[in-house]
Amino acid sequence: MFVQVFQGQISDAEQMRQAAEDWVQRLAPDAEGWLGSTIGVTDDGYLVGVARFESADAARRNSGRAQQGEWFAGVEKQFPQGVEFHDCSEVYVARRGGSDEAGFVQVMQGRTADVARLREMTSRLDSDYPDMRPDLLGYITALHDDQDGAFTQVLYFTSEEEARAGERGEMPAEAAEVMREAMELIEDLRYHDIREPWLHTPG
Repeated sequence: MFVQVFQGQISDAEQMRQAAEDWVQRLAPDAEGWLGSTIGVTDDGYLVGVARFESADAARRNSGRAQQGEWFAGVEKQFPQGVEFHDCSEVYVARRGGSDEAGFVQVMQGRTADVARLREMTSRLDSDYPDMRPDLLGYITALHDDQDGAFTQVLYFTSEEEARAGERGEMPAEAAEVMREAMELIEDLRYHDIREPWLHTPG
């Protein structure tokens, strides 16, 4: 899987939602290799979008289409401070990955000096405690090609209410220690809460 992340402050969330729907209706049918998209706007008007493709070649072919360029030229006007992009060739999918059934999506962005160790910790939590957070449907972790150790992680929850309850709940002592070690590996951590995610997949 290959992931493209795009983000930035926007001027009109409703116009962006309509633009996303327009892309799905008009451009998605001919977007070969497109696996799905997760887009949403935080309470303070910051948009985060994650587009999933079968490969980097599929993503490049989509970006190179004339229709895509025309569509983006209109969308770009909604970002007064510009759009930030990250291509991600190294992607990890856990549980059900990107789920269209999610009622709440949380995007975590940060960086780590030890990608392998962080992945080991998160994989251990998933394998040893698969039932610990039933509110978490799945998640995707994408490493930024342009920034060493930087990543975007997209977590798909059943609902915000259940996600917050899960955060407050107690976890086994060993799991808590693994989580603590994993969090210590992350720097510059930022959260983007998306309460009304726009979730799309082919078909």
